[in-house]
Amino acid sequence: MKKILVGVGFLTVIFGIIYASSAWKTLRANAKTAQFNEDVENLFVGLQKYKERVGEYPKGGNAQVAKALQGDNAKNVIILVGRKTELNEKGEYVDPWGTPLRIYFSDVGVLIRSAGPNRRFDDSTVMEADDFLRSN
Repeated sequence: MKKILVGVGFLTVIFGIIYASSAWKTLRANAKTAQFNEDVENLFVGLQKYKERVGEYPKGGNAQVAKALQGDNAKNVIILVGRKTELNEKGEYVDPWGTPLRIYFSDVGVLIRSAGPNRRFDDSTVMEADDFLRSN
């Protein structure tokens, strides 16, 4: 009887550890997703302010957009983008997982894409696709 109780207690501890580990991973993922959402909202605000002051959205890729918002533009306008937004060594905005964002502009708005936790840009046919897409 004691062996059964010890075995049940051991299994309870093991399942508790597995549950806690899973819960911790979920909390970390949710925190990074919340950080991504906040960063993108701040970037949208910054890009809109840039357009209002300069007359158009910045040209070029991620690094050129970051430079334009930091004052490297025709009007030398500096746009602050929320909290200290993370840049990589190439001067590109990165998501909370360290992957450079993809920023697309059209006449009517902006689309920002993150590769998500797997750090890989997936298409819609991939079953485990975890990319984030946000537009203003």
